[in-house]
Amino acid sequence: MSNFKIKFSLYLNYFVFAILLNSVGILIQKSINTYGVDEVKASSLEAFKDLSIAFTSFLVGSFLPRIGYKKGMLISLALVFAGCLGMYWGNSFTSVRLLFACVGISFAIVKVSVYSLIGLVTNNDKEHKSVLSSIESFFMIGIAAGLLAFPQFYSDTDPDAWLRIYLVLAGLILISFLILLFSKFDLPYDKPGVSLKDDFVEMIRLLRRPLVFVFALTAFMYVMTEQGIMSWLPTFNQKVLFLPEKTSIYMSAILVLSIALGRYLSSLLVKKISWYYILAFCLVGAALMVVFVLPETQKLTPKKVNSLADVPVIAYVFPLIGLFLAPIYPLVNSFVLSATEKKFHSPMASLLVFFSAIGGTLGSRLVGYLFKNIGGQKAFYFALIPMSILLLCLFFFNYIAKKQR
Repeated sequence: MSNFKIKFSLYLNYFVFAILLNSVGILIQKSINTYGVDEVKASSLEAFKDLSIAFTSFLVGSFLPRIGYKKGMLISLALVFAGCLGMYWGNSFTSVRLLFACVGISFAIVKVSVYSLIGLVTNNDKEHKSVLSSIESFFMIGIAAGLLAFPQFYSDTDPDAWLRIYLVLAGLILISFLILLFSKFDLPYDKPGVSLKDDFVEMIRLLRRPLVFVFALTAFMYVMTEQGIMSWLPTFNQKVLFLPEKTSIYMSAILVLSIALGRYLSSLLVKKISWYYILAFCLVGAALMVVFVLPETQKLTPKKVNSLADVPVIAYVFPLIGLFLAPIYPLVNSFVLSATEKKFHSPMASLLVFFSAIGGTLGSRLVGYLFKNIGGQKAFYFALIPMSILLLCLFFFNYIAKKQR
């Protein structure tokens, strides 16, 4: 099977999971508005999603090469198919929690598979960075598609009409399952060690490497920042910018589209400009967006929104922070994976997904707590802390890169 067909399969699976995985912001809003839970309880959805991702990814890094990446992805698609049907028929906060548990377990398997397979279908460091950035960009397009699709199912006369989107998503998952089922994966990857226990211990030992330890810290801090903002942006738009529920979701799509654009542009720029300079510029730019844009929310007063022309300018401007956040995750991941032996790519991907998931959970929970206790106008200022730590991590990566050269 050609590498092109394998890459197409990876893109398709990533797109399907992007829609489901990042509907958490919409479901947080729905849980508050429809199921009557408070902000802190609603933020537990991020934990159901991310802790499932974390613990699954921690286990599958050494296990996946034994059962095969294709079989692992088929299992994950079947599980999330069941989760979508359960959400449609269940229609409760418990059903939402179970859905995200299924999505989390499944996505962990898919992401570890994708990150491991990229190293096998690319030929050099620059191609690795470019493919990883473009796949992550496509992931953001999937998220945007979900944000635009969900409100299409809302109805003023039928409060349960929005659940029908899960039948559509189940159909997409079934198509993805069938395409993958009839695809032939014959890539030669390194065989696993003597025992599963030995492979697992070897994965843990990777954390002794300074590069891997800082890599884990970087993944944790980045996803804490991104998920904290992304998961709560619909609620921020509704409660702080006084937008209607459907409009608040539509405006959230600007964030993910800007991240998608940023990752696509970085996949082109990294071929000509050092990844270090790109990321340093982006981190400073993101921090300046928080410092100068968020204070403008204090000047807003409620007003009737009849069209997009009535939406406050800040609702268009603040989500553009995604342009600056976009390149950080794929470029750092690619740098570290490229600097690591290919036989360790699966366990490295597991560590990446594990620490990313823990960071996402903590970020969303923290923003939920801040929303409830200090208000939505100030909640996003927390992002300045992980951004500062990310800048320090970037200096370390540059030092390692110079030593390698």
